[in-house]
Amino acid sequence: MANESLTPAEVLAFRLGTEEFGIDIHAVRELRGYSAVTRLANAPDYLKGVVNLRGLIVPIVDLRLKLGLGEASYNDFTVVIVLAVEAQQIGVVVDSVSDVISLQAEQIKPPPPSGPNFRHDYLTGIATVGERLLQLTDLATLLADVSASAELPLAA
Repeated sequence: MANESLTPAEVLAFRLGTEEFGIDIHAVRELRGYSAVTRLANAPDYLKGVVNLRGLIVPIVDLRLKLGLGEASYNDFTVVIVLAVEAQQIGVVVDSVSDVISLQAEQIKPPPPSGPNFRHDYLTGIATVGERLLQLTDLATLLADVSASAELPLAA
């Protein structure tokens, strides 16, 4: 997977607080504003609930909470990015979406090493775009617990 991160890529850039992330544009199905969700009993805090999206039951994950970046306040700029992860669609709540960026291999560096108290196995690389640093995110790894444990039907 580390080798994949060092190849050219097109990513959707988004913000969580002051941090900027990039995800593979090919996984993005749509962008939508945040709306009310149906809360699931016994779900972790970062799993805000589910929505019915044109007949599909889609779990909604708050990435700020998932990554331990604190509570988010939802406003007009809050965006839900609906993604295809494995065989499931999952919505992720982010503070804002900025742009689609084409990255060249020389802009992408491997992430720093993880340690026992600092895990970031969901990062595939760090990209430099001018003065910006984008944390390139492997969605399948980051959302594995949601797609594996949610056991939600793909169609309602």
